[in-house]
Amino acid sequence: MNRPIIRVDKLSKRYILRGGEDGLVRFSLREAVNDAASSMRRMLLGKSGGPTRRTSEFWALKDAEFEVERGRVVGLIGRNGAGKSTILKIMSRIVDPTSGSIHLRGRVASLLEVGTGFHLDLSGRENIYLNGAILGMRRAEIARKFDEIVAFAEVDRFLDTPVKRYSSGMFVRLAFAVAAHLEPEILIVDEVLAVGDYAFQKKCLGKMREVATGEGRTVLFVSHNMGALGQLCDDGVWLEKGRVSLIGPVDEVIRAYMKSDSDRGASGAQFAEDLSKPSQFVEVEVLHEDGSRASDFTCDEPIRIRMVYQVRKPVMETYISFYVQNMEGTRVLHSDVRDLTPEHTEALGIGTHTFEVVIPARLLAATGYVLTVGSAAMFTGVLDHHYDCCEFTLRDLNSRDQSRPGVLGVQLPWCRESTLATADAGHA
Repeated sequence: MNRPIIRVDKLSKRYILRGGEDGLVRFSLREAVNDAASSMRRMLLGKSGGPTRRTSEFWALKDAEFEVERGRVVGLIGRNGAGKSTILKIMSRIVDPTSGSIHLRGRVASLLEVGTGFHLDLSGRENIYLNGAILGMRRAEIARKFDEIVAFAEVDRFLDTPVKRYSSGMFVRLAFAVAAHLEPEILIVDEVLAVGDYAFQKKCLGKMREVATGEGRTVLFVSHNMGALGQLCDDGVWLEKGRVSLIGPVDEVIRAYMKSDSDRGASGAQFAEDLSKPSQFVEVEVLHEDGSRASDFTCDEPIRIRMVYQVRKPVMETYISFYVQNMEGTRVLHSDVRDLTPEHTEALGIGTHTFEVVIPARLLAATGYVLTVGSAAMFTGVLDHHYDCCEFTLRDLNSRDQSRPGVLGVQLPWCRESTLATADAGHA
């Protein structure tokens, strides 16, 4: 049985948060040193007392455990502050754990932020050799990969320019090219790729997949782009408040993470009672198929719109409708209760009525949307209306292109018929 190339064993990282006289809580090594020096000085002078600072503990990681097999691409998934970057920094030996350990079986190349491992006063050429040396590569090995690195980074015109004069995009291109081409057994990549343009991000994702599948190396990838994680990764590790919440195939982990979305306020709205209206909306929700509320959905699942409507005074020919707009303001979908059920145009009785409608899977494109609901009567006009009352996002886990234009997410069947030239026809 093969040993895992990465093993995280009960890993914890604690920070001491110090509060000053202004009441703000902050991480501050300088303040800790100053406080210690002040205390010692007061003690030597025979004084006591002095300003005290409130302290509290913050556990960025708490008993995190998981393993990664050689040649796998693993995505670390979680919200900001979940502990993803802390794990990567411990693996990269930037910070030390409070307790627990990480066992790595191979050379590690890290790309955690722009400029990691680069010397700003050195040229691009010199930094390639410097980074290679840091990774433990021989000069001959670096020279063999040198042209590939330069071609991938597209910085050949600026190769002998100090990197402090590079744009952020050029910096990231060169840093990633070095990390990906100098043959580390383990490649660690944080959300830093978001700095590059779309074409380069796509190029990097392809290279990471090539590195893992073609060369048998291991990639640990952190991103908030669920589409990129779904396309690139084999497995997922979901971190929640410093602890491992779920480990498994990346699609399963992403779906569980999205259903747990804590930002549920955006996906539901409640409305105050307005007695001046004969009828009004009480609540509107955007739901998963199982009835759970969330603001993140995959393109492969239906979306349920649930509307609770209260009637105080019946009005003939009342109808309920909603429409969906993308973030550019384009109205991409409109639905009216009269579409398929014209009997609903009769007067609604006094009481509370619940309407549900399902947006089919694979109808809308992967992007963000806002929902507007309204009610009206044929002869009296608008009864109640709420603009942009809910928000939700669709993410495509099965498409490599997350930015294709259009408002529809329908996957169309393609057929191909080919007439190939025969060998005889080619020599005729």
